[in-house]
Amino acid sequence: MFTSRRPLRTLSITALAVAGLTGLTACGDAGAGGSGKTEVVASFYPVAWLAGKVAGGDAAVQTLTRPGTEPHDLELTPRQIADVGGADYTVYVKGVQPAVDEAVRKSAAGRSLDAASVVKTIPAPSKGGHDEHGHDEHGHEGGEHDHDVAHDPHIWLDPSRMATIATALGDRLAAADSAHAAGYKARAAAVAGELTALDRAFQDGLKSCERETIVTAHAAFGYLADRYGLKQVSIAGVDPSAEPSPRRVAELTHEVKETGSTTIFTETLVSPKVAETLARSAGVRTAVLDPVEGVKQGSSDDYLSIMRKNLETLKPALGCR
Repeated sequence: MFTSRRPLRTLSITALAVAGLTGLTACGDAGAGGSGKTEVVASFYPVAWLAGKVAGGDAAVQTLTRPGTEPHDLELTPRQIADVGGADYTVYVKGVQPAVDEAVRKSAAGRSLDAASVVKTIPAPSKGGHDEHGHDEHGHEGGEHDHDVAHDPHIWLDPSRMATIATALGDRLAAADSAHAAGYKARAAAVAGELTALDRAFQDGLKSCERETIVTAHAAFGYLADRYGLKQVSIAGVDPSAEPSPRRVAELTHEVKETGSTTIFTETLVSPKVAETLARSAGVRTAVLDPVEGVKQGSSDDYLSIMRKNLETLKPALGCR
Protein backbone atom coordinates (compact mmCIF):
# COMPACT_ATOMS: atom_id res chain seq x y z
CA MET A 1 0.00 0.00 0.00
CA PHE A 2 1.48 3.31 -1.07
CA THR A 3 0.80 6.48 0.87
CA SER A 4 1.99 10.04 0.54
CA ARG A 5 2.01 13.19 2.59
CA ARG A 6 -0.05 15.69 0.66
CA PRO A 7 1.81 18.85 -0.32
CA LEU A 8 1.53 21.92 1.83
CA ARG A 9 -1.20 24.28 0.71
CA THR A 10 -1.74 28.01 1.12
CA LEU A 11 -5.14 28.75 2.65
CA SER A 12 -4.82 32.48 3.15
CA ILE A 13 -1.96 34.34 1.51
CA THR A 14 -0.39 37.60 2.53
CA ALA A 15 2.09 37.44 -0.30
CA LEU A 16 5.77 38.10 0.30
CA ALA A 17 8.33 39.41 -2.11
CA VAL A 18 9.72 36.86 -4.53
CA ALA A 19 13.46 36.68 -3.91
CA GLY A 20 15.74 37.71 -6.72
CA LEU A 21 13.15 39.29 -9.04
CA THR A 22 13.97 42.75 -10.30
CA GLY A 23 11.11 45.13 -9.54
CA LEU A 24 9.01 42.57 -7.66
CA THR A 25 7.23 43.56 -4.46
CA ALA A 26 4.73 41.92 -2.14
CA CYS A 27 1.03 41.92 -2.89
CA GLY A 28 -0.35 41.95 0.61
CA ASP A 29 -2.78 43.96 2.68
CA ALA A 30 -0.98 47.24 1.97
CA GLY A 31 -2.57 47.21 -1.49
CA ALA A 32 -1.19 47.45 -4.98
CA GLY A 33 -1.10 51.20 -5.36
CA GLY A 34 1.14 53.92 -4.04
CA SER A 35 4.33 53.43 -6.04
CA GLY A 36 3.51 55.97 -8.73
CA LYS A 37 4.45 53.39 -11.36
CA THR A 38 2.35 51.15 -13.55
CA GLU A 39 1.14 48.36 -11.26
CA VAL A 40 1.41 44.79 -12.58
CA VAL A 41 0.05 41.81 -10.64
CA ALA A 42 1.50 38.38 -11.48
CA SER A 43 -0.17 35.20 -10.33
CA PHE A 44 2.84 33.03 -9.45
CA TYR A 45 6.58 32.62 -9.96
CA PRO A 46 7.19 31.90 -13.68
CA VAL A 47 5.06 34.79 -14.93
CA ALA A 48 6.24 37.00 -12.04
CA TRP A 49 9.84 36.38 -13.07
CA LEU A 50 9.03 37.17 -16.69
CA ALA A 51 7.02 40.28 -15.78
CA GLY A 52 9.87 41.54 -13.60
CA LYS A 53 12.35 41.12 -16.43
CA VAL A 54 10.11 42.96 -18.91
CA ALA A 55 9.02 45.68 -16.48
CA GLY A 56 12.50 46.66 -15.34
CA GLY A 57 12.26 49.91 -13.39
CA ASP A 58 9.25 51.22 -15.30
CA ALA A 59 6.58 49.18 -13.50
CA ALA A 60 6.05 47.69 -10.05
CA VAL A 61 5.43 43.94 -10.32
CA GLN A 62 3.67 42.14 -7.48
CA THR A 63 3.01 38.43 -7.01
CA LEU A 64 0.05 36.68 -5.42
CA THR A 65 1.91 33.51 -4.39
CA ARG A 66 4.55 33.61 -1.68
CA PRO A 67 7.94 31.91 -2.14
CA GLY A 68 8.12 28.22 -1.33
CA THR A 69 4.40 27.48 -1.62
CA GLU A 70 2.88 25.12 -4.17
CA PRO A 71 0.68 27.41 -6.28
CA HIS A 72 -2.10 25.23 -7.68
CA ASP A 73 -4.63 25.68 -4.87
CA LEU A 74 -3.92 29.27 -3.91
CA GLU A 75 -6.85 31.03 -2.26
CA LEU A 76 -6.90 34.82 -2.44
CA THR A 77 -7.56 37.16 0.46
CA PRO A 78 -10.13 39.94 -0.06
CA ARG A 79 -7.22 42.40 -0.22
CA GLN A 80 -5.57 40.42 -3.01
CA ILE A 81 -8.82 40.23 -4.97
CA ALA A 82 -9.05 44.02 -4.69
CA ASP A 83 -5.43 44.30 -5.83
CA VAL A 84 -6.19 42.34 -8.98
CA GLY A 85 -9.11 44.66 -9.68
CA GLY A 86 -7.05 47.77 -8.99
CA ALA A 87 -3.87 46.86 -10.87
CA ASP A 88 -3.06 48.38 -14.24
CA TYR A 89 -2.31 44.94 -15.62
CA THR A 90 -2.45 41.30 -14.50
CA VAL A 91 -0.46 38.43 -16.00
CA TYR A 92 -1.41 34.83 -15.19
CA VAL A 93 -1.80 31.35 -16.66
CA LYS A 94 -5.40 30.24 -16.85
CA GLY A 95 -5.94 26.80 -15.36
CA VAL A 96 -3.19 26.88 -12.75
CA GLN A 97 -4.96 28.85 -10.01
CA PRO A 98 -8.77 28.89 -10.21
CA ALA A 99 -9.04 31.69 -7.64
CA VAL A 100 -6.92 33.94 -9.84
CA ASP A 101 -8.89 32.96 -12.94
CA GLU A 102 -12.08 34.00 -11.16
CA ALA A 103 -10.67 37.30 -9.91
CA VAL A 104 -9.45 38.21 -13.40
CA ARG A 105 -12.77 37.22 -14.97
CA LYS A 106 -14.72 39.42 -12.56
CA SER A 107 -12.55 42.52 -12.42
CA ALA A 108 -9.56 42.52 -14.79
CA ALA A 109 -10.62 40.80 -17.99
CA GLY A 110 -9.76 43.82 -20.13
CA ARG A 111 -6.46 44.47 -18.37
CA SER A 112 -4.83 41.07 -18.29
CA LEU A 113 -2.76 38.58 -20.22
CA ASP A 114 -3.42 34.86 -19.98
CA ALA A 115 0.03 33.69 -21.02
CA ALA A 116 -1.42 30.47 -22.44
CA SER A 117 -3.47 32.49 -24.93
CA VAL A 118 -0.43 33.59 -26.96
CA VAL A 119 1.24 30.20 -27.49
CA LYS A 120 0.23 26.89 -29.01
CA THR A 121 -1.10 24.70 -26.23
CA ILE A 122 -1.31 20.92 -25.94
CA PRO A 123 -4.30 19.02 -24.52
CA ALA A 124 -4.61 18.44 -20.81
CA PRO A 125 -3.31 15.01 -19.79
CA SER A 126 -5.84 12.25 -20.29
CA LYS A 127 -7.01 9.88 -17.60
CA GLY A 128 -5.26 6.52 -17.53
CA GLY A 129 -3.65 6.72 -20.94
CA HIS A 130 -1.63 8.71 -23.43
CA ASP A 131 -2.96 11.95 -24.82
CA GLU A 132 -3.00 12.40 -28.58
CA HIS A 133 0.59 13.65 -28.50
CA GLY A 134 1.78 10.61 -26.55
CA HIS A 135 3.32 12.87 -23.89
CA ASP A 136 1.64 11.75 -20.73
CA GLU A 137 0.06 8.79 -19.03
CA HIS A 138 -1.46 8.94 -15.58
CA GLY A 139 -4.37 7.90 -13.45
CA HIS A 140 -5.44 8.97 -9.99
CA GLU A 141 -8.29 8.82 -7.58
CA GLY A 142 -11.18 11.24 -7.70
CA GLY A 143 -12.03 11.30 -11.40
CA GLU A 144 -12.09 15.08 -11.70
CA HIS A 145 -10.55 16.88 -14.65
CA ASP A 146 -7.66 18.86 -13.19
CA HIS A 147 -8.87 22.46 -12.81
CA ASP A 148 -11.35 21.87 -15.65
CA VAL A 149 -9.20 23.24 -18.47
CA ALA A 150 -8.95 21.74 -21.94
CA HIS A 151 -5.23 22.45 -22.28
CA ASP A 152 -2.19 21.64 -20.20
CA PRO A 153 -1.39 24.92 -18.38
CA HIS A 154 2.33 24.27 -17.71
CA ILE A 155 3.47 26.34 -20.69
CA TRP A 156 6.52 27.81 -18.92
CA LEU A 157 8.44 24.50 -19.05
CA ASP A 158 9.18 25.22 -22.72
CA PRO A 159 11.66 28.12 -23.04
CA SER A 160 10.64 28.76 -26.65
CA ARG A 161 7.04 29.36 -25.59
CA MET A 162 8.27 31.58 -22.76
CA ALA A 163 10.14 33.68 -25.34
CA THR A 164 6.86 34.16 -27.23
CA ILE A 165 5.13 35.19 -24.02
CA ALA A 166 7.90 37.67 -23.23
CA THR A 167 7.38 39.41 -26.58
CA ALA A 168 3.60 39.50 -26.10
CA LEU A 169 3.92 40.88 -22.58
CA GLY A 170 6.29 43.60 -23.78
CA ASP A 171 3.74 44.65 -26.39
CA ARG A 172 0.88 44.64 -23.86
CA LEU A 173 2.75 46.69 -21.27
CA ALA A 174 3.88 49.10 -23.98
CA ALA A 175 0.24 49.64 -24.92
CA ALA A 176 -0.81 50.07 -21.28
CA ASP A 177 2.02 52.48 -20.45
CA SER A 178 2.98 54.22 -23.69
CA ALA A 179 5.41 56.59 -21.97
CA HIS A 180 7.74 53.64 -21.35
CA ALA A 181 6.88 51.59 -24.44
CA ALA A 182 10.42 51.49 -25.83
CA GLY A 183 11.82 50.17 -22.55
CA TYR A 184 9.25 47.40 -22.25
CA LYS A 185 9.84 46.24 -25.82
CA ALA A 186 13.62 46.36 -25.51
CA ARG A 187 13.64 44.35 -22.28
CA ALA A 188 11.15 41.87 -23.73
CA ALA A 189 13.46 41.34 -26.70
CA ALA A 190 16.43 40.85 -24.38
CA VAL A 191 14.75 38.22 -22.20
CA ALA A 192 13.33 36.50 -25.29
CA GLY A 193 16.92 36.22 -26.51
CA GLU A 194 17.99 34.63 -23.21
CA LEU A 195 15.13 32.16 -23.45
CA THR A 196 15.97 31.32 -27.05
CA ALA A 197 19.54 30.56 -26.00
CA LEU A 198 18.21 28.32 -23.23
CA ASP A 199 16.03 26.54 -25.78
CA ARG A 200 19.09 25.90 -27.96
CA ALA A 201 20.94 24.47 -24.97
CA PHE A 202 18.08 22.01 -24.35
CA GLN A 203 17.95 21.05 -28.02
CA ASP A 204 21.69 20.39 -28.12
CA GLY A 205 21.76 18.61 -24.75
CA LEU A 206 18.83 16.28 -25.49
CA LYS A 207 19.34 15.56 -29.20
CA SER A 208 21.15 12.23 -28.74
CA CYS A 209 19.86 10.18 -25.80
CA GLU A 210 19.42 6.49 -25.10
CA ARG A 211 16.02 6.95 -23.46
CA GLU A 212 13.08 9.28 -24.02
CA THR A 213 10.74 8.58 -21.09
CA ILE A 214 10.68 10.87 -18.05
CA VAL A 215 8.75 9.61 -14.99
CA THR A 216 7.63 12.69 -13.05
CA ALA A 217 5.89 13.47 -9.78
CA HIS A 218 3.04 15.26 -11.55
CA ALA A 219 2.11 16.06 -15.13
CA ALA A 220 4.01 19.35 -15.32
CA PHE A 221 6.44 18.53 -18.11
CA GLY A 222 4.21 18.00 -21.14
CA TYR A 223 5.55 21.10 -22.90
CA LEU A 224 9.14 20.15 -22.25
CA ALA A 225 8.33 16.72 -23.69
CA ASP A 226 6.53 18.28 -26.64
CA ARG A 227 9.45 20.56 -27.47
CA TYR A 228 12.30 18.07 -27.11
CA GLY A 229 10.81 14.79 -28.30
CA LEU A 230 10.34 13.15 -24.91
CA LYS A 231 7.54 11.10 -23.39
CA GLN A 232 6.21 12.07 -19.97
CA VAL A 233 4.79 9.48 -17.58
CA SER A 234 3.44 11.05 -14.40
CA ILE A 235 2.51 9.80 -10.94
CA ALA A 236 -0.14 12.50 -10.38
CA GLY A 237 -2.01 14.62 -12.88
CA VAL A 238 -1.89 18.36 -13.53
CA ASP A 239 -2.70 18.92 -9.84
CA PRO A 240 0.17 17.50 -7.74
CA SER A 241 -2.12 16.83 -4.76
CA ALA A 242 -3.96 14.04 -6.62
CA GLU A 243 -2.80 10.66 -5.34
CA PRO A 244 -2.39 7.62 -7.60
CA SER A 245 -4.47 4.53 -6.98
CA PRO A 246 -2.67 1.29 -5.98
CA ARG A 247 -3.43 -0.05 -9.44
CA ARG A 248 -1.78 2.97 -11.04
CA VAL A 249 1.31 2.57 -8.86
CA ALA A 250 1.61 -1.06 -9.97
CA GLU A 251 1.29 0.03 -13.60
CA LEU A 252 3.98 2.65 -13.09
CA THR A 253 6.37 0.12 -11.56
CA HIS A 254 5.91 -2.13 -14.59
CA GLU A 255 6.34 0.79 -17.01
CA VAL A 256 9.53 2.00 -15.35
CA LYS A 257 11.06 -1.43 -15.76
CA GLU A 258 9.74 -1.88 -19.30
CA THR A 259 11.08 1.47 -20.56
CA GLY A 260 14.47 1.04 -18.90
CA SER A 261 14.05 4.27 -16.95
CA THR A 262 16.80 4.81 -14.42
CA THR A 263 15.26 7.74 -12.53
CA ILE A 264 12.00 8.82 -10.89
CA PHE A 265 11.85 12.61 -10.78
CA THR A 266 10.71 14.34 -7.60
CA GLU A 267 9.97 18.04 -7.07
CA THR A 268 10.95 20.84 -4.72
CA LEU A 269 7.49 21.87 -3.45
CA VAL A 270 5.73 18.47 -3.28
CA SER A 271 6.31 15.56 -0.91
CA PRO A 272 8.59 12.96 -2.57
CA LYS A 273 7.26 9.97 -0.59
CA VAL A 274 5.25 8.28 -3.36
CA ALA A 275 8.01 8.82 -5.90
CA GLU A 276 10.64 7.47 -3.51
CA THR A 277 8.56 4.38 -2.77
CA LEU A 278 7.99 3.80 -6.49
CA ALA A 279 11.72 4.15 -7.11
CA ARG A 280 12.51 1.53 -4.45
CA SER A 281 9.93 -0.83 -5.91
CA ALA A 282 11.33 -0.44 -9.42
CA GLY A 283 14.96 -0.51 -8.30
CA VAL A 284 15.86 2.94 -9.67
CA ARG A 285 17.08 6.22 -8.20
CA THR A 286 15.39 9.57 -7.67
CA ALA A 287 16.47 13.06 -8.74
CA VAL A 288 14.86 16.49 -8.55
CA LEU A 289 13.31 17.83 -11.76
CA ASP A 290 11.96 21.24 -10.83
CA PRO A 291 8.65 22.31 -12.45
CA VAL A 292 9.62 25.93 -11.69
CA GLU A 293 6.29 26.68 -10.07
CA GLY A 294 8.00 28.60 -7.27
CA VAL A 295 11.28 29.20 -5.51
CA LYS A 296 12.09 28.68 -1.87
CA GLN A 297 12.40 31.71 0.38
CA GLY A 298 15.97 33.04 0.20
CA SER A 299 16.95 31.05 -2.90
CA SER A 300 19.39 32.70 -5.28
CA ASP A 301 18.04 30.69 -8.22
CA ASP A 302 15.78 32.08 -10.90
CA TYR A 303 13.90 30.61 -13.85
CA LEU A 304 16.98 30.43 -16.07
CA SER A 305 19.27 28.82 -13.50
CA ILE A 306 16.62 26.29 -12.43
CA MET A 307 15.97 25.28 -16.02
CA ARG A 308 19.70 24.85 -16.64
CA LYS A 309 19.87 22.58 -13.59
CA ASN A 310 16.93 20.62 -15.00
CA LEU A 311 18.84 20.08 -18.23
CA GLU A 312 21.89 18.84 -16.33
CA THR A 313 19.63 16.46 -14.39
CA LEU A 314 17.95 15.12 -17.51
CA LYS A 315 21.07 14.34 -19.50
CA PRO A 316 22.49 11.54 -17.32
CA ALA A 317 19.02 10.20 -16.52
CA LEU A 318 18.26 9.81 -20.23
CA GLY A 319 21.75 8.66 -21.20
CA CYS A 320 22.38 11.68 -23.41
CA ARG A 321 25.72 12.04 -25.19
